[in-house]
Amino acid sequence: MEPRTSWSKAAIAWSWPLLLAVALALTAASPPAAAQPAASLDPAHPQLVLAPHTRYLHDPDGSMLPEQAWREVAAGRFQALPGTGAAFGFQHGAYWFHVRLENRDPTQPHWLLVQDYALSDRLDLYLRRADGRTTHQAGGDHLPFAARSVSYRHPNFMLDLPSGAPVDLLLRVESQSSMQVPLTLYTPAAFIELSRDAQLGIGLYYGILLALFIYNLVLWLTLRDASYFWYLFHLSAFGLVLLTLNGLGFEYLWPRSPWLADLSVPLSICLAQIGMQQFARAFLRLRRIWPVGDWISLAGMGFFVALGVASFWLPYRIATPLASASVFLSIGWIVVVALVALRRGDALARLFLLAWSMFLLGTGMFTALAFGLLPKSFITEYGVQIGSALEMLLLSVALSYRYAALRNENERIVRRAKLQLESQVLERTGELRMALAQLESVHARLSEASRRDPLTGVHNRGWFRERFETLLEETRAQGRPLSLLMIDLDHFKAINDRHGHLVGDDCLRRCARVIDGSLHGYGALVARYGGEEFIAAVPGVDMLHARELGEEICARLRAEPCRTRGPLVPVTASIGVHVLDADADGQAADIALQVVDAALYAAKSRGRNRVEAAQG
Repeated sequence: MEPRTSWSKAAIAWSWPLLLAVALALTAASPPAAAQPAASLDPAHPQLVLAPHTRYLHDPDGSMLPEQAWREVAAGRFQALPGTGAAFGFQHGAYWFHVRLENRDPTQPHWLLVQDYALSDRLDLYLRRADGRTTHQAGGDHLPFAARSVSYRHPNFMLDLPSGAPVDLLLRVESQSSMQVPLTLYTPAAFIELSRDAQLGIGLYYGILLALFIYNLVLWLTLRDASYFWYLFHLSAFGLVLLTLNGLGFEYLWPRSPWLADLSVPLSICLAQIGMQQFARAFLRLRRIWPVGDWISLAGMGFFVALGVASFWLPYRIATPLASASVFLSIGWIVVVALVALRRGDALARLFLLAWSMFLLGTGMFTALAFGLLPKSFITEYGVQIGSALEMLLLSVALSYRYAALRNENERIVRRAKLQLESQVLERTGELRMALAQLESVHARLSEASRRDPLTGVHNRGWFRERFETLLEETRAQGRPLSLLMIDLDHFKAINDRHGHLVGDDCLRRCARVIDGSLHGYGALVARYGGEEFIAAVPGVDMLHARELGEEICARLRAEPCRTRGPLVPVTASIGVHVLDADADGQAADIALQVVDAALYAAKSRGRNRVEAAQG
C-alpha cells in the first residue's frame, strides 16, 4: 500500500498543471457531479453525519488511482449508500466515498472528520477546493498513532473548509478488517464534548470490569475455586477484545506497532473464546453432567488455541473473519450447554443462560454489523459493551449464588455428618452403657457366685466370715444383739452311704431352702459352713427368740421328709445357739464361732434333733 501511495503522490506532483486542467474541465462538464447536492455546514449544527450525503464506489482490486476516482465522480458512477449505511462487511479491494461540502459558518473554518470505526487499515483523504487545489491526508491503524490529526481512538482528519465555497471530499478506504466507514464532521467544540461523553462512558464500562475483576480476584484468592479463575480469564480477555475494537489498545498499548494492532484482533477474540468455554465447563460442571458435551467444548477450545497461534502467520483478512464468525458458534454452543444443564437440574443454569443471552445478543449485533448485515447505530455499535457488562454482572451474581449454594450444601453435609456422628456416638454410648451394664451384671453374678455355695445356693463359708465381721460391728454400733445359729444335719454320712451322694445333695439343697426360708424375714446371713453344717447370723434377735427360730427350723425339717430323685429321706438337725449382746464386752468373731460350735456339740451329745444354747 505504501509504494502505491508514494507513486500516486509523485504522479500528482509531476503532472499537476495537466491534472488541474483536466479536473476543472471535468468539473465544469459533469452534470451528475454538479447536480449532487452539497452537505451544508451551518452554526446551528456543530455535528453532521455524512451518510445521507455520501456516495460510494467499490474498487474490487484496489488499483484505482485518485484521478480515476475523480473521473468516476464526475461521470456520476458513485452510488448512494445501501440500507445498512456505510457497513459492507469483510470485502476485497478498496472503497471510495465522495461527499460535497459547503461551509456556511464564517466563524468556523476548521472541522474534524471522524471515522467512527477503529480498525480500518488505511485511509486516504483527498480534499478538492473550488479552485481545483487538492490536499491529501492519510490515516488508519497501519500508520503510527501519532499520524492522526487528534489523539483519538478513531481515525480522524482536520479539515480547513473556507466559508461559502463548495469542497469535494474523496476518501479511499482499504482494510482487511470489516469495511465500516461511518463518517461524521464535528466542530472542535462539538468534538471535545463528544469525546468527553465517550470517555466517560468508556471509563464507566471499564470501571465496572475492573471492579468485577478485583472483587472476583479476592474471591478466587480466598476460595481457590477454578470457576473464579476462569471468570477472571474471560473478563481479562474480553476486556482486551474491547480495547482492541474500540481503538484504545492502539491508542495506549501499542501506538507504534501497526502489526500488533492487526494481530490483537483475532488473538484477543481467540483468548476470550477460550476463557468463555472453560468458564462454562467449570461453572456448569460439564464433565459430570454431560461428558460428551465436555469433549465438544474441549475440541472448541483446541480450535481457538490453534487459530490464536496461527494468527501470527495467517493474513489478517483470513484470521479476523474466521475468528469473528466462530464467535457465533462458540456462544451458541454455550447456550446449548446451559440448556442441557438446566434440563438436568442445575438451578443456576437459568441465571447463567440469561447472562449469556445478553452477551449473545450484544455480540451478535456487533458481529452482524462487522459483516454488513445490520446498519450502524448506537445499539449495534455499543451492544457488545452493554451485553457484556450485563453478562459479566449476571455471571458474577451467578458465581455468588453458586458459592452460596455450595456453602449451604457444605453446611448441610456438615450438619448431616454431625447428626450422623451424634447418632453414632449416642448409639455407641448406648451400646457401651449396655455392655457396661452387662459387664456389671456379669461381674455382680460372678461376685455373687464367688460368695455362694454352688450346691445349696446359700452363701459360702468365706463370704460368711467376711460379712460376719461387718455385721458384728454394725449391730454393736446400733446397740442391738446378734444371734448365731450353728446347724448340723443328723447322721448325714449314713444318708450318703445308704442312698448315695446325689440323694445327699438333694437333701442338702432342701435343708438349705428350709433354713434360709425360716430366717429370710429377719435379714439373716445364712451360709454353708462345711459338709452338712450350716451357720446363720441373725441381727436384732435375743436368746429367747433365737431359740424359737432354732426350734422352728428343727420342726420344719422333721415335719416333711426330703423329696429326692430317689426315696423320701427323713432329715433332722441339731442346732447350737449363741447371742452376742450389744452391752457385753467386745468379743472376737472367732471366739463367738467357737462358743456356738460348742453349743452345737452339746445338742448332738444330748440326743440330736434339738436346740441348745451356749452357756455363760
